[in-house]
Amino acid sequence: MEIDNLTPAELRVWRAFPRGESVNFRTADDEDTAEGADWGPERTVRAAVLRALLLSGPQEEGEIPALKLAGARISGTLDLRYGTCDHAVRLSHCHFAGVPQLYGARLRQLNLSNSVLPGLTAGATRVEGVLRLSDCVVRGPVRLGGAQIANALFMERARLIAQDPSEPVLQLNQMTTGDDLWAPGLEIDGEMRLNGANIAGSINMNEARLTCPGRHALDAETLTVEGDFLMRHAQVRGWIGLRGARVTGRLDLSYASLVNPGDTALRASSCTIGELWLRRGSPMQGALNLRRAQTEVLFLEPEAVPDEVLLNNLVYTTLTPHEPAERRLAMLERDRDGYVPHAYEQLTASYLRIGDDRAARLVQLAKQRRHRRTLPWYGRLWGHVQDATVGYGFRPLRACVWLLSLLAIGSVAYGLHHPRPLKPSEAPDFNPVFYTLDLLLPVISFGQESAFAPDDGYQTLSYALVISGWILATTVFAGVTRTVSRQ
Repeated sequence: MEIDNLTPAELRVWRAFPRGESVNFRTADDEDTAEGADWGPERTVRAAVLRALLLSGPQEEGEIPALKLAGARISGTLDLRYGTCDHAVRLSHCHFAGVPQLYGARLRQLNLSNSVLPGLTAGATRVEGVLRLSDCVVRGPVRLGGAQIANALFMERARLIAQDPSEPVLQLNQMTTGDDLWAPGLEIDGEMRLNGANIAGSINMNEARLTCPGRHALDAETLTVEGDFLMRHAQVRGWIGLRGARVTGRLDLSYASLVNPGDTALRASSCTIGELWLRRGSPMQGALNLRRAQTEVLFLEPEAVPDEVLLNNLVYTTLTPHEPAERRLAMLERDRDGYVPHAYEQLTASYLRIGDDRAARLVQLAKQRRHRRTLPWYGRLWGHVQDATVGYGFRPLRACVWLLSLLAIGSVAYGLHHPRPLKPSEAPDFNPVFYTLDLLLPVISFGQESAFAPDDGYQTLSYALVISGWILATTVFAGVTRTVSRQ
């Protein structure tokens, strides 16, 4: 490009480039970049001029060239596809008329902070430093799929607005960063995609607002995060998909609002997470899917649990905060899969690890009662008997109460009306207490039952005591066997 063809504004930029000097066309610190379409030629720079500078611009000996431009209207399309730029690029507070085309480009550093763009196409781009989109307003898709960013990607307070609902507005799938994805306060109207991305640092999306009702607000299947994934105070309308993701540190959804009624709000199935925090937020609207997920610490407050959960094969080592078993059991009752034995075993193990044996017994008792609902009528009937007599073995003192009660009834009844001896000359002295014990205890014999024969209603009472004794013995044996097996 001939330098004589440059406008005065472009000439300023051209002359500043070899020395890495800044050119600022802004008239006030608080001017609105969104009005940049009305800026005149005095602050308009053609994209072709910037392309020529970045690919083959002039250089001065002993100086480090750089493009540092603020407050400009950039007309045309900045096309650097497959190009290599060895200079730092800062185009802040600029208004882009066309979508920058950076696919496959190699850049030293790119800073588009506070700019307004109709979109950004930078898939497979390699950035040797940082990529900044802080405080940007983008009215179209940002395509960074497969990009390689050596340091961090900054998107704090950026606002992305979808023009085509069928296309994700932020595409970071298969992207890799050598540091953080820093995006607190990010606002997205449309889908954010992070499938297969690899973040060597942490993801900070605290106070983010993701809006895509009824669809993926955040699609991050098989995402890998070596640090933390923070979404504190985030507001999500739509559902979060984290199937198969791996977060080495903490996935923190404290104080977050997840709303996707009638469907899944958070799908974190088959995930591996160091710590999962769901606390202090408004009740989740939509299902919570943690099937086959694995986490060391599950920080889950009962108030944060939605009306529908999926917990089959969820594995956790520590469940916090410590809550009474009754509050935790309500969560298991909401499982969409119905009776899930593994969920009860996990909850029991978490209580046993902290020494709360009473809570562990309550969970096991609740498990048997829930299992009872899945049985045929005769199984439910036998289950009710075990529950009423010994609490499925987890309340053994009930058997003693039943035994003492029946012993008292039989002793009083037969003490007032002695049964007749079968062989008066050979019969021992009648003892109503031991006679009743002979009827109740199916194995032990005190010689009373075989020597005396009650009649009329007392014979019926003896049959009832024998049957009750067998039922008590069977349920106690079943309960003790279950307890020993569990231990």
